[in-house]
Amino acid sequence: MQQHHKDIVKATIPALQQYGEAITTAFYKTLFAENPGLLNVFNPASQKNGGQARSLAASILAYAAHIDHLEQLGGMVNRIAHKHASLEVQAEHYPIVGDHLLRAIRTVLGEAATPEIIEAWGAAYQQLADIMIGVEKDLYTQGSTQQGGWSGYQPLKVVRKVRESETITSFYLASPDGAPLPAFAPGQYLAVRAQVADAPFWQIRQYSLSQVANGSTYRISVKRELAPAHVVAAENGLISNHLHDNVEVGDTVLAHVPQGDFVLRESDRPVVLLSGGVGITPAICMLQHLAQHAPQRPVLFVHATLEGSHHAFREEKCALVEAHPHVRSLTFYERPSGADRPGVDYDFAGRISAETLTPHLPQQEAEFYYCGPLGFMGAVDGLLDSLNIPLSCRYSEAFAPDPSFTTDIAHA
Repeated sequence: MQQHHKDIVKATIPALQQYGEAITTAFYKTLFAENPGLLNVFNPASQKNGGQARSLAASILAYAAHIDHLEQLGGMVNRIAHKHASLEVQAEHYPIVGDHLLRAIRTVLGEAATPEIIEAWGAAYQQLADIMIGVEKDLYTQGSTQQGGWSGYQPLKVVRKVRESETITSFYLASPDGAPLPAFAPGQYLAVRAQVADAPFWQIRQYSLSQVANGSTYRISVKRELAPAHVVAAENGLISNHLHDNVEVGDTVLAHVPQGDFVLRESDRPVVLLSGGVGITPAICMLQHLAQHAPQRPVLFVHATLEGSHHAFREEKCALVEAHPHVRSLTFYERPSGADRPGVDYDFAGRISAETLTPHLPQQEAEFYYCGPLGFMGAVDGLLDSLNIPLSCRYSEAFAPDPSFTTDIAHA
């Protein structure tokens, strides 16, 4: 990519800030109209609510802002590459995407999209595509060549189904022939591919692995997502409801090898794990690993949920805390029920706050890992800001399309 192309891309940043979401919305509209087969990959709910368009717009803006120092976007590139790998995005998809992206820029910007701007963004896109294709190729190779690994989606057999709470159910999956399963890092996810009866397309969803690797089974723990009353049910919770209602012990599901970059870093520093609702699924896996394999790292496990009936893995967490002296926990119930016992089932009523959390934090510099719905993530970011926790000590994953990549940009 030539320097004058980079200069033009940087000069278009104000336009991206103003029109970026309009560009990506137009992009997805024409992309799916002319390539409906890609709806076998993309989550329709994220398209309907605009989340995917906002996420892509923020990614493009971040790329433009760092066009001279792409090494600073390593975290963002890695996260997108893992998601692409779980969706089996291939090199041949990139020219299709690039064509529709440039067309969307022309449509939204009109005469302002000069031939020079289109040429510069074409070069910029190709540079980014080459980077992504290379990273994803490495992930595909690692996935297929590791012990027990495979390519694409392989059937795994449901050997156990456990109701963890009012809304969360765990599925224990094994190879149908009893072969060993590949290892994974705590915090990674398993992509599941399914086609629900009467639905026109296959759908892929990523579910965090909620139990440390043991070589024989994977555990994914799925929250039943219910659509608001004014939303067509098929647009939200399609696969989670299918798994809850239709998949039983003895059935098989199609799964990809584990992916994901929200993983524990090698360190001796204390760890604070914060989870909201179903965000407990990667957090409990991280807790298991830290409890069993990192006795030198003090751990504070903080979980927030609505009430006791929504609290998954409570007994599992309590057993880990009791068995491992370097592990402590705090539980917040936003609206405890009459059956919930303060000091036994939960520690605090209400939401996590600086006042309730601060007295329990490690005295030395710690690493913070947090996961959950977007509202919870925004609240935790604000809380950590108020506590002056440096961005270099924060690692997070939102259970939704990222509304922005500001955290990744800030890390860079």
